[in-house]
Amino acid sequence: MYEPNVVGDWQEYDEHAGLRVRVHRLEQAEPPRGRDDAAEGLTYFRLRVTVENRGTRHFGIHLEDGQIDVRIGPDGEGAFVDWRNSQFVEGFDVHPLRRATAVLYAAGPEAALSQIDVQVQLRVDDEWCDRRLWTGGIGVHEEAIGAGAHCPGGPGGLAHQVSNFLRDQAEPGATG
Repeated sequence: MYEPNVVGDWQEYDEHAGLRVRVHRLEQAEPPRGRDDAAEGLTYFRLRVTVENRGTRHFGIHLEDGQIDVRIGPDGEGAFVDWRNSQFVEGFDVHPLRRATAVLYAAGPEAALSQIDVQVQLRVDDEWCDRRLWTGGIGVHEEAIGAGAHCPGGPGGLAHQVSNFLRDQAEPGATG
């Protein structure tokens, strides 16, 4: 069964030994070069996608517009992505023990930002990798939540749902 990552989790690529990626630092933030007129009335947020090489050889990576999809709210509507203010990784060689980070600015209705899904499809050495999904939200904390602990956002919140899902999967005899 395919399980989404929580924002902040690292995801390793089996087909590229030592290469891993994560979506992190999901936070409300204004873009550096001003708001796009198309985002009038929307709330801006920023996220980072970091690719890290823990292997022994370098990888040529591409993480450009169109390889990151951002969906918001319970219905998974597309967020407005501000391509002009975002910074991508285009044809960069990530050597061992090095990282490269893309910074993406997006916007959406403030009420929908408590649930944000980010899908990334990395291209490594001109080969497409499988898509990976991270889920989080503005106001949802990245730290681990123990079983039975109070979850931010209340019983219906995203952190609570993810915590319940992971706990159910870890229980013996869980179906999936």
